[in-house]
Amino acid sequence: MNYFDLAIFIIFSVGTVAFGYLLGKKRQSSDEFTSGGGKMPGWIVGLSIFASFCSSISFLGYCSAAFRSDWNAFVFTLSILPAGLIAMKYFVPFYRGIGSISAYSYFEQRFGRWARLYASAFYLFTQICRSGAILYLLAVPMNVLMGWNIPLVVTVTGLGIIIYSQKGGLRSVILTEALQGSILIAGAVVCVIVLLLKMPDGPGQAFEICLANNKFSLGTFNGSLVESTFWVCLVYGMFTNLNNFAIDQSYTQRYCAAPSLKEARKSAFLGSLLTLPVNIVLFMIGSLLFAYYSVYSEALPPDIKSDYVFPYFIINVMPKGLVGLMIASIFCAGMSTIATSVTSSSTIILTDFYSYMRPASSDRAKVRVLRAASFVSGALGIAVALCFLFVDNALDAWWALSSICSGGVLGMFLLAYLCPSAKNPEAVIGVITGVASLVLIAMQTKLTEWLSIPQFVHINLGIVISTLIIFFLGFLLSSLRKIKRRS
Repeated sequence: MNYFDLAIFIIFSVGTVAFGYLLGKKRQSSDEFTSGGGKMPGWIVGLSIFASFCSSISFLGYCSAAFRSDWNAFVFTLSILPAGLIAMKYFVPFYRGIGSISAYSYFEQRFGRWARLYASAFYLFTQICRSGAILYLLAVPMNVLMGWNIPLVVTVTGLGIIIYSQKGGLRSVILTEALQGSILIAGAVVCVIVLLLKMPDGPGQAFEICLANNKFSLGTFNGSLVESTFWVCLVYGMFTNLNNFAIDQSYTQRYCAAPSLKEARKSAFLGSLLTLPVNIVLFMIGSLLFAYYSVYSEALPPDIKSDYVFPYFIINVMPKGLVGLMIASIFCAGMSTIATSVTSSSTIILTDFYSYMRPASSDRAKVRVLRAASFVSGALGIAVALCFLFVDNALDAWWALSSICSGGVLGMFLLAYLCPSAKNPEAVIGVITGVASLVLIAMQTKLTEWLSIPQFVHINLGIVISTLIIFFLGFLLSSLRKIKRRS
């Protein structure tokens, strides 16, 4: 990277960290830290929700998936807007009305303290794994570009994010995310234009190559539950995105940051709406990279990993001046999501754990806990990122992790939300059975080896199966209890 591109990268990436830090107040209440004081404009909150969706997992992972195979993973995106519309109609007013910044206080109201702790623990585990995946995908391009040590980049970047998340809380995170989301969009659009212009026979050549190699395929439409078919991706996406909008603290927390129900609904709609066209651009980059390196095959090292292809193109093909913008876009995409995870995790640690041990704590003590918890959750994310050095494809690894880490919490929420008659015993039995199904699905690779049987379900369906088991089993047991009582 030349000095001009390096300067652009530093201005954008380091500048956004400084921007977020300077937005923070020296003294603020715990309410300001966790909800921004409830004064953030809906369109700003919507941009921050979009930025959380489009992390470096999306920027590099989706490009890698489209380059390596096709647009099968894009089917996941098709479910984001429907999930956002459901959230706008039902979940936004629900969370603004429960009287708690914690998304999991409702579980305690319905099923008891254990349910809240269970949901909170799985949420924290998910966010730590997510932060790790994103941090790793932030470090990859810097390793390809300048040979910088991945563990060093992971650590320095993680600490930078922790610093401004600790200082400013949700207000700094939302405003910084809105800026980072704008940089992400600009970088992605510029890259598509450059790729099309670089084709020797014009833009049409790229599409001809992609169509000839079935690169725009959304996957097979058969009924297999083992392969990553169109239907498997669609169902997985719908359940995962409902999980995000319905019970993910980093989303529900932002519903309370807007000043009114109307503005909060606008944020959920705008966040989901923006994600669709931007993800189309990201998948298009991956397909165009395939077309470009089909023409210039000698320019690509034969043993390069698919996650590294996009960074390799940036450093070797992108015009000077745009290299810094592209790397800054990837950094901004990742930093925004990690900052949200850090802030929401610290909120859960305060509301669902610390406040039970020290209910009479002063607001000043709560702010100190929030900042300490931000550091701990960020540090654990750094540790997980280092573990990603040992996986072949970060997107596949994250999707498998996110399905397992869900813990069937969406099923418990739907049981509580849609089945008013369900009580604690039904929830306990449903959750135990749902978690057992997750463990079984996670272990199926070993089971198929030990028992010499074929794989029985795709691992991404873990969240779907556990959710349905918890909800329907809880509903059935609740109905049987009512019938028995009447007789």
